[in-house]
Amino acid sequence: MMGAGRKIIHVDMDAFYAAVEQRDNPALRGCPVIVGGQPNSRGVVSTASYEARKFGIHSAMPTAHAYRLCPHGVFLSPDFSKYVEASRQIRDIFESYTDLVEPLSLDEAFLDVTENKHGNPSATRIAEAIRADILRETRLTASAGIGPNKFIAKVASDMNKPDGIYVVRPEEVAGFLESLPVRRIPGIGRVTEEACKKHGIAACGDFLPHSEEQLLSWFGSSGSWFYRLARGQDDRPVSASRDRKSCGIEDTFSQDLHTVGEAVGKLEQLARGLEKRLAKNSIRGRTVTLKVKYDDFTQITRSRSLHDPVDSAEHLLQTVCDLIPETDVGERPVRLLGISLSHLEEPEADRQLLLPFYENLLAKD
Repeated sequence: MMGAGRKIIHVDMDAFYAAVEQRDNPALRGCPVIVGGQPNSRGVVSTASYEARKFGIHSAMPTAHAYRLCPHGVFLSPDFSKYVEASRQIRDIFESYTDLVEPLSLDEAFLDVTENKHGNPSATRIAEAIRADILRETRLTASAGIGPNKFIAKVASDMNKPDGIYVVRPEEVAGFLESLPVRRIPGIGRVTEEACKKHGIAACGDFLPHSEEQLLSWFGSSGSWFYRLARGQDDRPVSASRDRKSCGIEDTFSQDLHTVGEAVGKLEQLARGLEKRLAKNSIRGRTVTLKVKYDDFTQITRSRSLHDPVDSAEHLLQTVCDLIPETDVGERPVRLLGISLSHLEEPEADRQLLLPFYENLLAKD
């Protein structure tokens, strides 16, 4: 098994945004707390407390639907300044044990503790110490998964939530994966799950009888990943450097847009907002992407790569307007528009020390 000599921890905070709100406001403790858009908006749930999850509420659910499930819930708008501060405290704790910390978001990260600052050979004891430090310093709980690679650790961290720990030793990987439902595999959603079912694959172990070539024919390039993960193979290193790959901005509208003119007006606002973010981070890019979500929640993106990098609102707007004819804007109602810039160039002298996920979350208007 690849990476069998490594000791990887995946730490995932429990209902992070909601937990911070409950910590800071004792009146919310024990209440179903939903952080995200307001019930009368077209926003979505960012995080639901475990009390709210009992009603079937989960992240990415429209808040209007969450309200119907739990009308007595407490609906709060996100306060990212508080979440970032707590995340910084947690990151400092991680780095007191190892420099090999790979953040995935404000509330989760991979840690490679094969060699660590405490000289502790037990990843389990390190994970327990980290969880205790987090609780003591932030009054928040965290769950942890431990395994010989990132894939196993990530899946394991979700096995004993909340406030739990789950360990998968190298010799236990095959048994752990054999009956693991495919939906528990990171990256497999409803559509891929249905595709798996068509081929008689309900659990991770069901991939084993099939050759890599067969899986490639069924699932495209993902087939190779499924072939490896079914065998517990994941040689991806924990990378402390996560370079920013794109910078974007988007908006969900309270009322659908029906004309191209309406869309252009909104895109102009977005382009100016993105221009400010690019200037703040001293970056520019060569590929402009227009994101469109229609009223039925179907979503498309259209991109154009340019010869020279851009960072001005005028160039961004001109490019996305050129992409509009490749969409159904003006023919179908539009609920969301977004603009992003990738293939970024960032002057070395102006590199920001703030983590990319901090920037992305703080940038949300």
